[in-house]
Amino acid sequence: MGEIEIELRVNEAVTRSTVPPRLTLADFLRERCGLTGTHLGCEHGVCGACTVLLDGDAVRSCLVFAVQADGHDVTTIEGLDGPDGSLSPVQQAFRDHHGLQCGFCTPGFVVTAEAFLRDNPDPTDDQIREAVSGNLCRCTGYQGILAALRAAADAVET
Repeated sequence: MGEIEIELRVNEAVTRSTVPPRLTLADFLRERCGLTGTHLGCEHGVCGACTVLLDGDAVRSCLVFAVQADGHDVTTIEGLDGPDGSLSPVQQAFRDHHGLQCGFCTPGFVVTAEAFLRDNPDPTDDQIREAVSGNLCRCTGYQGILAALRAAADAVET
């Protein structure tokens, strides 16, 4: 099968491209858009490192084909900062509460948390744990991540 023309909004910018039908959204974002903040870990949808927002919903971009995003809005970690380059409350909380170590999993956690806190601005600690239970981190022990998300939730509340 030949290549397919697609048009989507990536971080508020309209992007047009011709892609093979089986090109993943993760590879499209990294290779065609140069947005390397979307990390590829397992490439099976297990680790969460490739999480992006598709029409506002957190999805594993390694499990979505670029052609499936045609006509939709995609937000990556690069699209979460403010217009002046300021960090989002979640990004700031990760920085302030040492919610990262090597940083490989961080974009997936931050994007997941952004969607979660938008939909649930006053979560319990158990809800926070459940929300990020599909994201894997191999080096922090999760305590800094959970503290960051609690602080971000508290910042969103006020």
